[in-house]
Amino acid sequence: MRERLFTLAFRGLVYPQIWEDPLVDLKALNVRPSDRIVTIASGGCNAMSYLTADPARITAVDLNRAHIALNNLKTAAARYLPNYEAFYRFFGEANASANVAAYHRYIEAYLDEASQDYWQSRDLLGRRRINFFARNVYRYGLLGTFIGAGHMVARLHGCNPRRMLEANTLAEQRQLYDEVLAPLFRKRHIRWLANKPLSLYGLGIPPSQFRALTSSGDGDMAQVLNQRLQRLACDFELNDNYFAWQAFARRYAGAKTGALPPYLERENYEVVRDRAERIMVEHISFTEHLAQQPDRSSDCYVLLDAQDWMTDAQLAELWCEITRTARPGARVIFRTAAEPSILPGRVPSEILRHWAYDHEQCRALTRQDRSSIYGGFHLYTLRGDEK
Repeated sequence: MRERLFTLAFRGLVYPQIWEDPLVDLKALNVRPSDRIVTIASGGCNAMSYLTADPARITAVDLNRAHIALNNLKTAAARYLPNYEAFYRFFGEANASANVAAYHRYIEAYLDEASQDYWQSRDLLGRRRINFFARNVYRYGLLGTFIGAGHMVARLHGCNPRRMLEANTLAEQRQLYDEVLAPLFRKRHIRWLANKPLSLYGLGIPPSQFRALTSSGDGDMAQVLNQRLQRLACDFELNDNYFAWQAFARRYAGAKTGALPPYLERENYEVVRDRAERIMVEHISFTEHLAQQPDRSSDCYVLLDAQDWMTDAQLAELWCEITRTARPGARVIFRTAAEPSILPGRVPSEILRHWAYDHEQCRALTRQDRSSIYGGFHLYTLRGDEK
């Protein structure tokens, strides 16, 4: 029943912003101009940001039609909005009525019918979805609602998460975290709430992933959440971490700061605009897409944390297709709720033996991930003597 409820919740818009650090992705993938990338689309931020590395093609796949519509909106906006200011206002500020006018004037005609229908139709509360961009789209979706609920709970206990943004140094960030947010996780009822799987659906955590997370915190989800939130708040400078700004301010810091996804940075605007046509968005599962591709057709695979949800049979089928379609030297990256890779013992050894894995490198990349919500970042590389 919990799995079915999660599936139902996941049918609408979940991630207005993706929560995997694209800088870590690009460092691990080491993208070359001839590379072809296949990625789960999610909120689309990372697929757009990968354009800065100049790949030959990016295929973004997803089973969530809201995410497909959002990815199509982002690529069309990059190509057809008149300038950086209009593009940043649409996705960087995402809270101006001018965005709705810009949608109708510059973008609508270039969207497929399904994406037009999604943005111009209404949600369950009767709100036109395109109007989300006039009222801060990052407050919407399952994740935006969850973060808003977290702020409300904190304020009811006399804590304001926005105070984290008063810090000017890492030392001040740690001090404010200890004063403002850490005390919440010592409250019995909050600990009780955190240990209920339904409470964390807004983070996109299904029951299977919930179990993996609790195993990394001695069975205590409140402890895990405290550790991950502390890392987000204290381990990276705020002026360079847009994930912290979304968590604590529910917005980006501004166009003149370094706390932006790469695709929204001014210096990347022209290359993102000129290369946006290289992104192909498909409403299909990752495995099904690969099954339709020829042998040795892709170089980079980005699985986000989707494997945490898969059965052993699904993992084996996925990795069979990855191995078949991988070009020499191909790279696969993914994240896991717990620290270890989930593949050993679950993907058949005759498949996994084709792939190299560097534990120390993956631990280092995990530490560099500014989103801070995952236990492990993993990179698998097709062995040099394969294919």
